[in-house]
Amino acid sequence: MPKRTRFTIWRPLATTAAAALMAMFLVPTTAQAGPGASGPQESTPVYSYDNAVREAVWVDTGLDLDGDGSHDRVATDIVRPREAAAEGRKVPVVMDASPYYSCCGRGNESQRKTYDASGNLVQAPLYYDNYFVPRGYAFVGVDLAGTNRSDGCVDVGGRSDILSAKAVVDWLNGRAKAYTTRTGTTTAKATWTNGRTGMIGKSWDGTIANGVAATGVKGLKTIVPISAISSWYDYYFQQGAPLYDSGPDWLSDYVDSPDARARCGPVQQMLVDGAPRTGDWTPLWTERDYVKDARKVKASVFAIHGMQDLNVRMKHLGQWWDALAKNGVERKIWLSQTGHVDPFDFRRADWVKTLHRWFDHELLGYDNGIDREPMADIERHPDQWVTSALWPPRGTGTATLRPAKGTEAGVGTLGLRRGKGTETFTDDPQRSETDWATRIDAPTPDKVGFTTGPLTRDLRLSGSSEVTVTATPSTSTAHLSAVLVDLGPDTIRDYAASGEGITTLTDRTCWGASTSGDSACFKETKARTADVDHTVVSRGWADLGNHASDRQGVPLTPGKAYTITLDLAATDHVVPAGHRLALIVAGTDKDLIDPPSTRPTLTLDLSRTKARVPLVGGAGAFARATAGAPSAAPAAEPLDGVTSAPRPAHRIPEGAR
Repeated sequence: MPKRTRFTIWRPLATTAAAALMAMFLVPTTAQAGPGASGPQESTPVYSYDNAVREAVWVDTGLDLDGDGSHDRVATDIVRPREAAAEGRKVPVVMDASPYYSCCGRGNESQRKTYDASGNLVQAPLYYDNYFVPRGYAFVGVDLAGTNRSDGCVDVGGRSDILSAKAVVDWLNGRAKAYTTRTGTTTAKATWTNGRTGMIGKSWDGTIANGVAATGVKGLKTIVPISAISSWYDYYFQQGAPLYDSGPDWLSDYVDSPDARARCGPVQQMLVDGAPRTGDWTPLWTERDYVKDARKVKASVFAIHGMQDLNVRMKHLGQWWDALAKNGVERKIWLSQTGHVDPFDFRRADWVKTLHRWFDHELLGYDNGIDREPMADIERHPDQWVTSALWPPRGTGTATLRPAKGTEAGVGTLGLRRGKGTETFTDDPQRSETDWATRIDAPTPDKVGFTTGPLTRDLRLSGSSEVTVTATPSTSTAHLSAVLVDLGPDTIRDYAASGEGITTLTDRTCWGASTSGDSACFKETKARTADVDHTVVSRGWADLGNHASDRQGVPLTPGKAYTITLDLAATDHVVPAGHRLALIVAGTDKDLIDPPSTRPTLTLDLSRTKARVPLVGGAGAFARATAGAPSAAPAAEPLDGVTSAPRPAHRIPEGAR
């Protein structure tokens, strides 16, 4: 069971009179109470956004990564309610620490920070300041070290990235120094805040939130990571298989400010030396693995991820979520059908309302009931959502599914009984999971596929799967892919198209207050859908040379059998009655992993190959759904998927921008 905490309006332990005074200072005077409620249930926009204090400070990180002999300082732009400060009311903080504020922009419209002639913030990207500042919060936008107006160097999820953001949380809580200018000696104190901080952000920004939470820093009360990385090794590799043709040095150079690019050569070289393209785990990856430190997390976590995110892939969410659950962290989750997309752009009104309630609960201490509501929201069909009291739900158990030979080579069955014999395929780097699934019922040289018959009942997968294979390669290198597929007609979000499941419209809707330089109005979106005959549910990859260790690969001996277990991404998907569930095993998944140096033929030992799949109801649910099912009838025509065109390979966590 997750740890569930019922909050009341936050106050320190003190005398009754002092507590009452503190409550008055913490809660906007016109906050509303729900019917029959004993206290405020929702913060309301009682403060002027136009008149808000806009200021910048430079926080001392305690590091000197750029080697100039002085501690690196990170630029921290602040927007906060002027009236609250004038009345002595201390406010909590919504914080987004990002490397993208100047190089690439934030959000669907790629907004950047803008400044007036005095260097004060005019536009903060996104709507967080527009919406939350009038409601009694401060917004803090942090330029990660080495970006925009900050000193230091980008080290791609390492100490500099994480400690530059952590230092700001420390400063907000009176434990670090900040200055009114980048090089001056006049200090600045955060006397206007109670220190209670919530970090939010998509992609790299959300990754920083994960990393800072994993330090256990005091004052960080909640994080809202959207499509976020949990271990940087898994952004570049999976079990030795390379996901991109470049490493973190390329990414650091991409977001470094011009000043940082000129002085951060040693950091760039450190990233090259520490992240060899062999796919072996090194100390650099250990430093950038937040999952191992999940036990330190004290903040609650509201995680959002696209189940078809092929940039920051669902493996990041699955392993982070499981580690947080093991350590009793209070959690909430949204899972969409999109790719790498912000919930503001796929479920806008519900998202803003839910985020508002989450921050009111976690940062203002309002007992609004959000902690007693279902833990998970899951998109079943475009714009159709269901809830789950827990995630994965109670009653979820692992079913061990086994492939068996069919009547044609490479076209087999999937069931509970152990198979016999072998199947063979040859790696074809020009083929993808879409190609494999399209021809699932036909023998092709590049894959082997195994399917159930049409199900007699719905079957729900919820959580992370794994596939164990025993394969004999014909060459000294081999990459493997394992894919779970729902075979049957459906309308889904077109995650492989531009927009990754959304279409951006021209109409705008407004979310908060605006000024002449910072509009709270953003372009609307709608679901971009595709009619398909099959849907990839989950996928995973590995270098067979990593058979003995996820962390180090070795050359293979041609003709020798090796056993390896591939981790598949987390998901939550219902295979409806009448559809079939399929397992595909193949080599290089075009555009999702890079090919090996050779083109191996692999022979699969079916008696030593299996998929362990989390099913609601476990193996019993699978047995009931397949009992009496007719044998799978091969499709007369190829099955349509989202696309047969190559997907663009993203090399930055934000996406194409």
